[in-house]
Amino acid sequence: MKSLLTPGICLVVVATLLHTGLVAPSATIIAYAFYTATIAGLLLAWRFHSSRIFFALLVLFLSQEAISYFSFASFAPGHLAGSGPGRTALAAVGLLLPLNFVLLSLHKERGFSFSSVAPPGLFLFVQSVIVSVLCRPESSAAVRALHHPLLPATLPFATLLAFAAAAVLVLTRFLLFHKPVESGLLWALAASFLALFFGGAGRIPTAYFAVAAFILAGAIVETSYMLAYHDELTTLPSRRAFHDALLRLQPPYSIAMVDIDHFKRCNDTYGHDTGDQVLRLVASRLARVSGGGQAYRCGGEEFAILFPGKTTAEVLEHLEKLRADIEATTLRLRGPDRRQEARGPDRRNQRVRGRAQTGHAIRQLARATPSAELSVTASIGVATSRQENSSADEVIQAADKALYRAKAAGRNRIETASAGRRRSRSKTAGIA
Repeated sequence: MKSLLTPGICLVVVATLLHTGLVAPSATIIAYAFYTATIAGLLLAWRFHSSRIFFALLVLFLSQEAISYFSFASFAPGHLAGSGPGRTALAAVGLLLPLNFVLLSLHKERGFSFSSVAPPGLFLFVQSVIVSVLCRPESSAAVRALHHPLLPATLPFATLLAFAAAAVLVLTRFLLFHKPVESGLLWALAASFLALFFGGAGRIPTAYFAVAAFILAGAIVETSYMLAYHDELTTLPSRRAFHDALLRLQPPYSIAMVDIDHFKRCNDTYGHDTGDQVLRLVASRLARVSGGGQAYRCGGEEFAILFPGKTTAEVLEHLEKLRADIEATTLRLRGPDRRQEARGPDRRNQRVRGRAQTGHAIRQLARATPSAELSVTASIGVATSRQENSSADEVIQAADKALYRAKAAGRNRIETASAGRRRSRSKTAGIA
């Protein structure tokens, strides 16, 4: 939600300052801000291999330059109510800018290889030529057909419709994928609409274009933050975020270490794709842990949960609910992996057959039905900070030892650092 709301708040603040007269920067300063934001955003996009943001900034730049150029060419700078080249440029940009943002939102990020940048670059060039042709004085009357007779608004009806449709699509993609790039495109689209609504050229419209460029540049920074502090597979905060959170903790607090039972065996039996599904499934349950806990992925099948201001006694009920929730969840398998299929006579040494009985049983279960369900369980160890033992590293070590005891005692249970006895017991699945 921060990625979605922060750019919008910035846009509202800038709009308030511009239209209340609290800040009245000159046209030169605003133009400088626009070019600075655009150039900085282009460099950041190139450095972080974000071709979508790069082309979105190019679209903004070309749109602002086209409206400004043809507006001044028609001797009506900052006021495009007529039907000259400036008005034509406004109508053309009003259709092409949201179209390009939608295409960039749907486009898969592929970096800056020639094959990935040549098609959109050529597409922008063709659009620029078309706008130049349409904005000739003899062609400017053609855009009058875009106006809706029932709408006295400055912008053509087709422009309003294009921006509304683009905003709905980009917002939908953000809600589906939670990517900062989609949020940046959405709010840059809103800022661009305000720029066109207030004439497209002049001090205030250029300020809105500058805000759109800043928002897109900020989306690159937000994306880099997400990659550094969030695990891409599970979307949980990563190990770096976990260590940063430890620095802010004040006693008392509790740390629970969570490990997926028999995860390596699951990978070996069903394949890494199924293993990734298991990780995402468990992470989705951890993300909903109650009691004020925050889950992190520390690496592999290991997770951690921080409970600020809570003791072991206060978090046990929430951890037991989490353990039961994970155990009650099953993963439906599409079918056995290739490695599960028979490969002719068994050539393994007879001495290892005894140790492979469990794995053989698992493979037999996998062959039983193509739509088998895989049950998943987790072991949990929890420890709480104390006055004489307030170091976060020591609390983690104590929670790890409790986790090892939970695994040694049969898995799928919770152990506390303060007691070696079992805190929760449930039947252990054949594979988890």
